[in-house]
Amino acid sequence: MIAHDTPPMDLAGAKLFKGMLDRTAQEALVQAVRDVVSDAPLFNPETRWGKKMSVRMTSAGRVGWVSDRRGYRYEPRHPKGTSWPAIPDPVLDVWRAVAGIDRLPDCCLINFYGEGARMGLHQDRDEGDFSFPVVSISLGDDALFRIGGVDRKGSTQSTWLGSGDVLMLDGASRLAYHGVDRLRFGSSDLLRDHGRINLTLRVVATEPS
Repeated sequence: MIAHDTPPMDLAGAKLFKGMLDRTAQEALVQAVRDVVSDAPLFNPETRWGKKMSVRMTSAGRVGWVSDRRGYRYEPRHPKGTSWPAIPDPVLDVWRAVAGIDRLPDCCLINFYGEGARMGLHQDRDEGDFSFPVVSISLGDDALFRIGGVDRKGSTQSTWLGSGDVLMLDGASRLAYHGVDRLRFGSSDLLRDHGRINLTLRVVATEPS
């Protein structure tokens, strides 16, 4: 179940809905992710400098986010050449519960964090219109999340994100630098072999296609 009346906490201007998704809702999302991965397998992206990222990823939606030596960008096809699967309904239900807009996301980026994986501080700025929110769903092991402001060298604050937490970057926090410093590996039994799944929903195009 999605707790629609979960009051958000303020986290450096972002809205954090702690424990918004109960165990049943989390399990439904994990199954939805598995269905996506069966059509669009996880792959290991690399930076434009040729360094492999520690997370594995895939996407669902009209476009998917990719990274390689050509840079960070959205593409209409998975690296294997096929279209991305549709964003599953249980994922869209979370967007509808918190985003407060009629427009649905174009992309659901799926990141899988295994033991030792992390994500450096970055901005979500490859989209066409920053007035739309970014909604992030945490599933599985706890992650130490760090967020700052729009200046990369500014002060930051950190909090542990648990399974079922939902975070929204919107308004002044939409372009905030953020990242994941480490996992508390094995802290959740939601995933069979532990680890963390992060789903990030974004509106990519300025106009729906």
